[in-house]
Amino acid sequence: MISSTMKFPSCILLLLLILTTHLFIPSLSEQCNPHDKKTLFQIKKQFGNPTKLSSWDSTTDCCNGTWYGVFCDKQTYRVSTLDLQDLDLPHPVPIPPSIFNLPFLLYLTLMNTPNLVGTIPPSISNLTKLNSIYIIQTNISGEIPNTLSEIKTLVTIDISDNKLTGPLPASLSTLPNLAGIFFYRNQLTGAIPKSYGSFPKSFVGLDLSRNRLSGKIPASLGKLNLQILDLSWNAFKGDASMFFGSTKQTSDLVLAMNSFAFDFGKVELPKNLGKLDLRNNKIYGTLPEGLTELKLLNFFYVGYNKLCGQIPQGGNLVRFYETSYEHNKCLCGSPLPACKT
Repeated sequence: MISSTMKFPSCILLLLLILTTHLFIPSLSEQCNPHDKKTLFQIKKQFGNPTKLSSWDSTTDCCNGTWYGVFCDKQTYRVSTLDLQDLDLPHPVPIPPSIFNLPFLLYLTLMNTPNLVGTIPPSISNLTKLNSIYIIQTNISGEIPNTLSEIKTLVTIDISDNKLTGPLPASLSTLPNLAGIFFYRNQLTGAIPKSYGSFPKSFVGLDLSRNRLSGKIPASLGKLNLQILDLSWNAFKGDASMFFGSTKQTSDLVLAMNSFAFDFGKVELPKNLGKLDLRNNKIYGTLPEGLTELKLLNFFYVGYNKLCGQIPQGGNLVRFYETSYEHNKCLCGSPLPACKT
């Protein structure tokens, strides 16, 4: 037993002082906001403590770049990005509700996680600063919540390759900064809302492919100047000519595998068109001569329609084989058999 009167050598006291000071350095220098750090641990627990999140360690700073998928604002040190992909969830779990307690979150990604189930909670609207949301390749189901339209900062919504059902929320057109919605490969039903023709000028991308959507396309969508449009593999019908026009900036126009019917020979083509896929519809008329002027065209398919007449010659059309034109009513000319005189 050491006597209370016994004095430590000065070198030992100095060592103890250094060790004690060192123990306090992490807490004094930690930049991660305490509320955010506590919330992240709640998220980890609600996910079932997957091994992918083992770097979320209480002894380290969540803003130091070592926490998987966590990024902080360099000025405020609030969590601004949560990028969680390929999580090895031990069992099926819903989206952790604690995610919606990160008030400064700008970017949210939940991707390639089959054991992520349940719905997208209406409380997602608590993320009032959210810029982009990516929920891709999960087993999330249910309807797209209307509360997304309450997040006025949203620019991109990508909730593709899930099991979402129900209609397209008409209220999304009220988002003032929206640039694109990508809902492909779900089980959505119903028609495209007329309100989608009122998307802001910033709106340039719409992908609703591989769903169960149906009905006619609202004429109001002709007001849009899209760079990317994909409505393929649905049950749409009627006129889709409003998506064409010489002043549009469209690069990818994909309408395949529907029942669209309009006179293709009467449309004007966007000059930046690089991909045009109209296969398996009921489109009639001739091929527009303007096809030969498309300098960026690298994918072209109009097979399985009711097109007729001479195939225009020249330009990038010389790159495409007969499969691009197969099973039409009476198309002729290279690369198909010559037209009968």
